[in-house]
Amino acid sequence: MSINRVVISGNLTRDPELRSTPGGMSVLKLGVAVNDRRKNQQTGEWEEIANFVDCTVFGARADALAQYLSKGQKVAIEGKLRFSSWESQQGEKRSKLEVVVDDLEFMSSRGEGGGGGGGRKFEAPQPADLPSDDEIPF
Repeated sequence: MSINRVVISGNLTRDPELRSTPGGMSVLKLGVAVNDRRKNQQTGEWEEIANFVDCTVFGARADALAQYLSKGQKVAIEGKLRFSSWESQQGEKRSKLEVVVDDLEFMSSRGEGGGGGGGRKFEAPQPADLPSDDEIPF
C-alpha cells in the first residue's frame, strides 16, 4: 500500500495561468512559495528558506478558481504528487514534480495578498467534478 497526499500552504508566486487541453479540459497552473525554517550551521541563526512548488488544477474547478486567484494570495492546498518527464526541443531530458490539486482554501483575509475574491465567499466544485486519472492529459 502507498499513500500519495500532500498539504501545503503559502503564497501564490504569480497570477495563475488558465489553459485548455486539445480535448477542451481546463488546466490552471499555479506557483506557490512555501517557507521552511532552517538553522544556519555557520551563524547558528534560524533562517526562512522559500521552496517553490508548481501546482495544477483540472476541469470545472480550474475555471472557477481562475476568477478568484492572483499573485500574493495565501492559500492552503491539498492534493497528490505527480511526476512528469519530457524531452526539450534541444533534446535534453527534463522532469518535474508537481501537486495535482484536490482542494484549495483561501487563507488571505480581505485586502491581504493580491486582491482575489474581494470578500466574496467562494464555493468550489466538489471532488466528484474532478477528472479521473484517465482524463488527465499526462
